[in-house]
Amino acid sequence: MNQSTRRVLLVVAETSQIHGWAHLASQLAAIDGEVHLRGMVIVPDGVSLSEGAMAAGQMRRDLNRLPQDFPHFSQEVKVHVGYEPMANVLEEISSLRIDLILAQWNGPHGLTGGISTDDILHETACDVVLAARDTWQQPGSVLLALRGGPNLSLGLDVARALADGYPITLLHAANTQRNFGPLGQLLENEPYITRVITESSDIRESIDRELPLHKVIVIGATFRQPEASESLAGPLVNTVYESSPSSLVLVRTGQPEHYTFHLPRYNVRAPVDLSTRVDRWFAESTFHSEEFADLRQLLALKEKQGLTISVGLPALNEEATVARVIGTIKKALMDDLPLIDEIVLIDSNSNDNTRQIASMFGIPVYIHQEILAREMGAYRGKGEALWKSLHVLKGDIVAWIDTDITNIRPHFIYGLLGPLLMHPRIQYVKGFYQRPIREGSRQQATGGGRVTELVARPLLNLFYPELSGVIQPLSGEYAGRRTLFEKLPFFTGYGVETGLLIDILEAVGLEGMAQSDLEVRVHHNQTLTDLSKMSFAILQVFIARLEQKYGAELLDKANRTMKTIVHEPGRFALEINDIADAERPPMISVPAYSLSRCPTASASG
Repeated sequence: MNQSTRRVLLVVAETSQIHGWAHLASQLAAIDGEVHLRGMVIVPDGVSLSEGAMAAGQMRRDLNRLPQDFPHFSQEVKVHVGYEPMANVLEEISSLRIDLILAQWNGPHGLTGGISTDDILHETACDVVLAARDTWQQPGSVLLALRGGPNLSLGLDVARALADGYPITLLHAANTQRNFGPLGQLLENEPYITRVITESSDIRESIDRELPLHKVIVIGATFRQPEASESLAGPLVNTVYESSPSSLVLVRTGQPEHYTFHLPRYNVRAPVDLSTRVDRWFAESTFHSEEFADLRQLLALKEKQGLTISVGLPALNEEATVARVIGTIKKALMDDLPLIDEIVLIDSNSNDNTRQIASMFGIPVYIHQEILAREMGAYRGKGEALWKSLHVLKGDIVAWIDTDITNIRPHFIYGLLGPLLMHPRIQYVKGFYQRPIREGSRQQATGGGRVTELVARPLLNLFYPELSGVIQPLSGEYAGRRTLFEKLPFFTGYGVETGLLIDILEAVGLEGMAQSDLEVRVHHNQTLTDLSKMSFAILQVFIARLEQKYGAELLDKANRTMKTIVHEPGRFALEINDIADAERPPMISVPAYSLSRCPTASASG
């Protein structure tokens, strides 16, 4: 009997023997099949789901190694965190077009991923294979106990995969001892079935006798409506599990044979409250840059997906740090291994040697005020530089990092690219890190990010609580897909990160976003006066977006200049600063950009 090709969903809550599970999943997928990998982190009731973040990160690191060793495995690995994470796994079955789910099982009476065995069987329309205990990973023979009928083909496939070349004993439950013609034909086609026991009376007695001779027993779930006190797994499954320490594998086909069967409808689950949704996102979508340290794997993913990657470096008077930033990234991620396709400096008309230093590395250098100057004019500000950089950067994925970083390392880039390459659902990745602060000659390990903690995060919690799990909403290190960035407006100044974050939430939802731990970022800390100006601009962006959200008009009546206090030798006064970000339209709406991206189409038009 030839095993059919399948799309298999492997679901695990524990990774100590993960290679055995991966091998079994590959066997069930068959030659041309595919295996999707999902992990589960169960959080106790009453505890914030965000507490599962560290466990989820460790599980991802364990699981991400598998696609390198098992060619059937999809590169996208996801870990679900929740009180009932199996429920979230089951919701993916339809979209992934899964044929078979293989899951680590806690037995017929225990909860698996927070839900019961009956719930799993009720809510899963594909083939189900639930394996309890790990003795099945040892070499040895398999006991296949089936009545025939609905689970026969699936049971044989699973027994064959578990046996892995060892003999299979078929314990055939029948109403009579006479030999059935189909059974004889089955034995001719299945050489690994070396023994057949036909039992018409007490099948439990036969199982007790045979099980010590086998490493695992495979039993089919019932399709008959159980009594109120019974389980869909069937009374025999419960008895075997309680009486034997051997592995037990429960199988239930999604397409029962020999008689008509209709699966029950999926249960309608209550909507998840916002706080729980954010906690789950934090635990499942907070990555660490070290998860993506295998650069050859990232390169292979990039080539497989046919993507190009650009790194844009906004700069203004950064001659002290720009050489190290460019040199570090270029050597590790272009010269030694071509993960990125271009590095481009977007200068804001520096009056030091920033542009000259960058040119020495042979990379393109632009002054942002000169890009699209005839069509769109020019504003000051980092946001303007980022917006205009979309016109000159060529990549399908665009990463931006600031050029004032003094401790630059390659992981500042690949830590942002990794989630995008490994998880097609992710459209945008925000970097976060510890930010030391210097006070005089002393540097404290924490204390940076003052505007983040005193302005940005409190306002996000108030008005955009979906973003309350974003650790550093103002960080200057982030990456995303061009198809997203080109459709977004950009604020021209300090408010660019805030505006992008809110607009990206509206565009792709929380599930399309992620954040990555870049460890420690050291840079030149700004003065309180400069931070005050930054806060003033960010507050205006928040108000602008709240005007759109609630239909209010506030900024037209607000004062857009800020008086800062100047207290220096010989001077004590108020200084007026005009601080107001302009808002640039989505780049895709700029005709010159559209022409540069698709010149043949524009010419023919």
